[in-house]
Amino acid sequence: MDKSTREELRTHLVERRSELIREGDLRADPNRVDPSEQADEDEQPLNEMQQAIISRRNKVRSQELAGIDAALRRLKEEPDEYGRCVDCDEWIPLGRLKLLPWAQRCVQCESEHSGGSPTGHRRRHARDFID
Repeated sequence: MDKSTREELRTHLVERRSELIREGDLRADPNRVDPSEQADEDEQPLNEMQQAIISRRNKVRSQELAGIDAALRRLKEEPDEYGRCVDCDEWIPLGRLKLLPWAQRCVQCESEHSGGSPTGHRRRHARDFID
């Protein structure tokens, strides 16, 4: 990978990091405005679901920030090694790095690392539902 491509990816990482920090964590509205007020039983499941979704989004956001920080550190400390898969030592395709400049693994190694697919979820099949 040439120096100009690395600089382009570094710029993208810095911009994405700034964007995530500027957005900050999402916050869930409390179930009750007044602590002495009884929670509405009909709204409780919706509130719990919203809290779970917000918690998951915040977790993904912090993982992305950690990945960006690691990629920026690698670009600074080992610029010639940036873009190499940490598992198989092959070069990560440039298309993948342009989409996910914080990627540390190629698609194949990420699939194996996450247990099946690059997203960590495997596709469901009709036979999964047969007893």
